Amino acid sequence: MTRDQDTDTDSILGARTVFNGTQSTEMFSEETVSLPELGPGEILAKIRLASICMSDVHTIRGQRIEPTPSVLGHEAVVEVISHRRPESDLLVGDRLTFSVADCCNKCEFCLKGLNQKCTKLFKYGHAKLSDGSGFNGCYASHIILRRGTHVVKIPDTISDRCAAPINCSLATTMCAMEFVPKIKNGRAFVQGDGMLGLYTSAALRELGYDTVYCSGTRICRSKFIDRFGAIPLYNDEILLEETNKIDVMVEVCGVSEVVNDGIRLLKPGGIYLFLGMVHPHSVLNITGEQIIRKCLTIKGIHNYAPRHLDQAVDFLEKTINKYPYEEVMGPTYDLSDLLGATKLAMEKVYSRVLVKSNMI
Repeated sequence: MTRDQDTDTDSILGARTVFNGTQSTEMFSEETVSLPELGPGEILAKIRLASICMSDVHTIRGQRIEPTPSVLGHEAVVEVISHRRPESDLLVGDRLTFSVADCCNKCEFCLKGLNQKCTKLFKYGHAKLSDGSGFNGCYASHIILRRGTHVVKIPDTISDRCAAPINCSLATTMCAMEFVPKIKNGRAFVQGDGMLGLYTSAALRELGYDTVYCSGTRICRSKFIDRFGAIPLYNDEILLEETNKIDVMVEVCGVSEVVNDGIRLLKPGGIYLFLGMVHPHSVLNITGEQIIRKCLTIKGIHNYAPRHLDQAVDFLEKTINKYPYEEVMGPTYDLSDLLGATKLAMEKVYSRVLVKSNMI
């Protein structure tokens, strides 16, 4: 196999599950079509395993609006079939994770390190079917990665189940960690016990924080919180004890009602990171005085830059035997039962529900 393996993609059939919108009589429809020819710099890959992010659940529920028809899904581990990147070291069969955002690396925001806000931004799993190749999402058998998409090879020590959420939850966590100060005897509080909350708990511990709390609503997740290095909380008892004692608050639950508690717990001069409230139903009931009198810093974290994807793979490889990444994943559904998989994801019993096409 050569590094620049240019296969005739017209001879390859791909399956995709198309999201037609919440108002459609058929929310999901299955299609089998020929894959288009690769353009310069593009990569054809098969989806080895995809995972269902809660942002997709929000779209399917109608809590956020995305263009339709489309192929949803942006979390996946993929395998190279062919590519047109002769300058790269990619080989057929390489397992990859890829940046959710395709960017130009030249505009004002890319040059500032905010590649996720590129003026020519393209996001996988968020684009209309007619925008690009038509294989832009992970709820499919194949995906075509665009010219500017950053990719990282997956080490053999990381399984597909562990690798699937790297390019969303874990990379976003790495982005957030850039704004977390290193504090001796630091105390942190993570609001949310989903995949993002567990990754954040582990990352804070690896940064050296002595005490990390993680709150949530699903008692069944408590054992995993503890094994990811945090103290699980499912009641308000600790909130009074920790008032004005927390150095870093991290919101990953997507619920705006938790913010007042977070501000109260923070020390003067503390930092509050918002990651989860990426939907319109996130109005905050706070005053400027609450922020000013405590000299707080509030920082919004949305997606990540290419460097954070590199950091995410490196972090996972270094800690793969330290935290139960494999166990926290839920069952794998066939792509043909995507609706059943999303229904289970909505129940939030598992941090991630997985999806795989039986076509490959």
